[in-house]
Amino acid sequence: MTYVIIGNGVASIGAIEGIRRHDKEGKIVVIGAEDTSAYGRPLISYLLAGKIGPERLALRGDDYYAKNGVELKLGTTVTAIDSAKKTVATDKGETVKYDRLLIATGGIPFVPPIPGVKGEDIYSFTTLAHANTLIELSSKIKRAVVIGGGLIGLKAAESLFDRGVAVTIVELAPRILSGGFDEKAGKLAANRLKKVGIEVNCGVTAKEIQRDKAGRVKGVLLTDDRFLECDVVVVAIGVVPHSAIAKEAGIKVERGIVVDGKLMTSAKDVYAAGDVAQALDQITGEHRVVPIWPNAYNQGYASGRNMAGAKQPYMGGLPMNSISFYGLPTISVGTVNPPEGDMNFEVHALLDEGKETYRKLVFREGRLVGYVLVGDIDKGGMYTAFIKFEMPLAGEAKDKLINAGPEVFLWPAELFDETWNPEPGKVAR
Repeated sequence: MTYVIIGNGVASIGAIEGIRRHDKEGKIVVIGAEDTSAYGRPLISYLLAGKIGPERLALRGDDYYAKNGVELKLGTTVTAIDSAKKTVATDKGETVKYDRLLIATGGIPFVPPIPGVKGEDIYSFTTLAHANTLIELSSKIKRAVVIGGGLIGLKAAESLFDRGVAVTIVELAPRILSGGFDEKAGKLAANRLKKVGIEVNCGVTAKEIQRDKAGRVKGVLLTDDRFLECDVVVVAIGVVPHSAIAKEAGIKVERGIVVDGKLMTSAKDVYAAGDVAQALDQITGEHRVVPIWPNAYNQGYASGRNMAGAKQPYMGGLPMNSISFYGLPTISVGTVNPPEGDMNFEVHALLDEGKETYRKLVFREGRLVGYVLVGDIDKGGMYTAFIKFEMPLAGEAKDKLINAGPEVFLWPAELFDETWNPEPGKVAR
């Protein structure tokens, strides 16, 4: 059996480990467009900020690929998939045969059609190469504008600021972190950034990136007609699935590559995982793209074991975000912005602006389906367990969760026993 994995990120690591759980002997070939082994993408902001060195980025040890019998082709791009012949073609002129194929190509930066966005001094921030470029630039520039107030944009802004660059964030939405957090959490995070000296502008975005006669960026004209002088612009609006190669191969693609309950695509023996996959969301029951780190690994692992013949369904991912801004930790999991006026949801929130703490719990049909924590996140793992295991909550148990916080004694007795006192020979989940 030959397994070929396109992409060399966290989803591919999950896939290798899923395959090897069930098949110790099959051949595994990993084809990665970047010229480095798999690294932690969330860590590139710490690298840019100067908080860690490049040696801290690797997801696994130097001997990981050899120990797992993986043939690694780095700096290589797959140019075509032939699902009928079960081959992939590369830019090196190779044709690689497979029995099972995984597409784990991740996401690529979304760059909107802003006048002036094409040319020098425009950067993205999703790869190690992007981080290294910005590290080199940081000693030569004085001012940067970051377009986008999501996780990527905020970490890029914070990291450049830590390198001594004056940074201004512009975000079209009424608040930063609009995707995974709510208004109150976004306001606390924005206030912390403003306190340290990062300018935050919401409800506005770039109308035009203006350049001088030499073609270099001189500033950004905003939609409210203000002009922000800068030396560089970082476009960090988000990522979109890197699914073109699948679409060209005739594989079904919507927002991402469509997969079934075992993460197989519309093409037999071709799977997809990570930021490129449109997979099951545990909370909504819908198939959608959720480009976050834990989901990518879990999907990779699930697809790997199914490629190796395990036939175990993927149980679905949880939308979750966790990030810290200058000592202010935040976490959000599940449905945190339910539809306004939808009576199926019940929200309990507690804000203390003085202490910079916030807790929001979202319930639906007697179960916790989402939460936000800012400032004090120590019990985040416990809240997540209530969501993941879909624990029923009513009466006193629900009141205790709302007023006193989560504890294992609120778990149903059978789940508590299964997790902490499993029967002999039974594996705890």
